[in-house]
Amino acid sequence: MLATDLYDLRKTLMQSGVMFAYSGYMTEQVRLAVGETLKQKLSMEEADTKTVRSVFAVFVEQMQNVIRYSAERVPEEETPEVTELSFGILTIGKEGNEYVLLSGNLIRSEDTERVSEKLREIQGMDHDQLKRFYKDKLREGPDEYSQGAGIGFIEIARRASRPIEFDFAKVDDRHSFFALKANI
Repeated sequence: MLATDLYDLRKTLMQSGVMFAYSGYMTEQVRLAVGETLKQKLSMEEADTKTVRSVFAVFVEQMQNVIRYSAERVPEEETPEVTELSFGILTIGKEGNEYVLLSGNLIRSEDTERVSEKLREIQGMDHDQLKRFYKDKLREGPDEYSQGAGIGFIEIARRASRPIEFDFAKVDDRHSFFALKANI
């Protein structure tokens, strides 16, 4: 990529209100480092404490989603010193007075319907319903597909100022690209 191409990408991101973009392999160490940079940027913007906490919490959940569930990963046997090395993209920007967090990664196409059902259920809930659902899921424990507590999407929806948005794009016979958007 030459300077002109890279500058055009930068310009496109800035015109879209993106103040932070990361595309590449993600690990817990990357999440920690990027998280510190994000906290610094939000404090420079003098965002209120509740907003900073919400943006940071959604950022953590979205990045962990990529780390745990991306279908595009380096096998552990190739990187034994790193437990997970998963590819994805995450952007943070502003639309008006709201922060917008957008993440994406490849998933197996066979998983799109299950993920879609889970997210549609969450989309239809108001704040009180999300709070109850979150508590119920904590009591129940994770489902068979979860690599964590199984509450990441619920946590994102609880922190968002409007219903979360998601989409899938078929990439090939085995994979789809999953995108998730949250406004804070």
